[in-house]
Amino acid sequence: MSASPTTAVASRWRIHRRLYDWVLHWAHTPHGVIALFLLAFAESSFFPIPPDVLLIALVLGSLRRWMLFAGVCTAGSVLGGMAGYGIGYFLMDTVGVRLIDFYHAQAYHQKVAHWYQLYDFWIVFTAAFTPIPYKVFTIASGAFQINIAGFTLASLVGRGARFFLVAALLRAFGEPVRRFIDKYFDWLALAFVVLLAAGFAIIRYAR
Repeated sequence: MSASPTTAVASRWRIHRRLYDWVLHWAHTPHGVIALFLLAFAESSFFPIPPDVLLIALVLGSLRRWMLFAGVCTAGSVLGGMAGYGIGYFLMDTVGVRLIDFYHAQAYHQKVAHWYQLYDFWIVFTAAFTPIPYKVFTIASGAFQINIAGFTLASLVGRGARFFLVAALLRAFGEPVRRFIDKYFDWLALAFVVLLAAGFAIIRYAR
């Protein structure tokens, strides 16, 4: 007898929560920086927990090292994005398809090529900076053979902007901003991209 939808959702939530707690525990070990790099790398292609979770915990534990943590997180994420690109480029019919199916992201995958034609590397930047599933875009970018140099640059700018912004806010305001980020980061990220795109549209129109 198959599980009901409610039971399946509850089971997935419990697994997700255990992974979340497992990620957080690395902040209280001597291996926190290495774990941050590996988590950021893995999240860009297959792991479900975003590295922001561990980044926030590490920055709050050592505010003076915020730039180091943000840099490590950015480097791991960009290299992981390149690994995701490789999965899409070389292993789409095997590994890539399974990852896309696991995250129920078939619609995103099918739209990436169309969005890329419309928005060029802006769509990669948007996925790198916002809650849009970046891992889906890394794999799809490889599958559709999007220019690797442009992809890497857009990923570096987007991921760097996201992680350095979070770390800088924590460095400046500490625990209160952590609660604010937890509650509103998704909306803030989307608003930032909308405003940025609007600014470039105004510049293009003015020219």
